[in-house]
Amino acid sequence: MKKVVTLLLVTGMGTAFIQANKKAVKPTKVDKTVQLKAKPAELNVKVETPKIVKPQPISLVEALIMVESRGNDSAIGDRHIIGGEAVGCLQIRPIMLKEINRQLKRNGLEPRFELEDRYSRSKSIEMFNVYVTLLHEGHSDEHIARNWNGGPKGFKRKSTEKYWLKVQREMNKTNV
Repeated sequence: MKKVVTLLLVTGMGTAFIQANKKAVKPTKVDKTVQLKAKPAELNVKVETPKIVKPQPISLVEALIMVESRGNDSAIGDRHIIGGEAVGCLQIRPIMLKEINRQLKRNGLEPRFELEDRYSRSKSIEMFNVYVTLLHEGHSDEHIARNWNGGPKGFKRKSTEKYWLKVQREMNKTNV
């Protein structure tokens, strides 16, 4: 009699391998549920992870999220600018959302972001990725961060230098 054994791999590091019936099954994605059919006596489970885990640097978008909102998806900034409040984890203003939609339309893509999307971390990151891809492809992290903070010519403004230092400090932290 064969039984179905479900193993949930939650490693977050490297690739996990499951061995059953002398066959290795490699999941296509980490954190995926894998079902194997085997008799309990035949099932030999082995999960391999890297022996050395190297700390990973924090990405630009992760650093911006920490500088802008300390990771708070519901953050509301600049309340004194009625109708122009910066909201969400990346503190996106309505004018930035309008520009991102304009760039999408200009490039033959339908505008698809709404004001309430700024409260969604995934949508905010998607907007940021559109911004970088369509307006800052090939630019340095400094150029992108300073423009994110200071507008289209932010990289030239002295006022964005301090902001860039904050972003750099966040980027120099590591994920373990």
